[in-house]
Amino acid sequence: MRLLVFLLLGLIASTAPALAVEQNCRFIQAKAEREACYHRQEDELAARRKPAPAASSDSKTFESLQQMRREDEEVYRSLRSICRGC
Repeated sequence: MRLLVFLLLGLIASTAPALAVEQNCRFIQAKAEREACYHRQEDELAARRKPAPAASSDSKTFESLQQMRREDEEVYRSLRSICRGC
């Protein structure tokens, strides 16, 4: 029973801000202003849903790892040539 109550409270709390914003636009009398308000809400919602651009950071990370591997290989080659009998 408690679980059901907590789930309902969580659902109400998560939808309350969206409903409050929508009600604010609903009470605007001028049609043009009301439609502009709805348009701003849609833009804000789309911006929140849009994931962060991870592709560019992933490619930078991949490039830096490749560079590190190349440098490591050079170091290993130089060590092998210096210390053959160690």
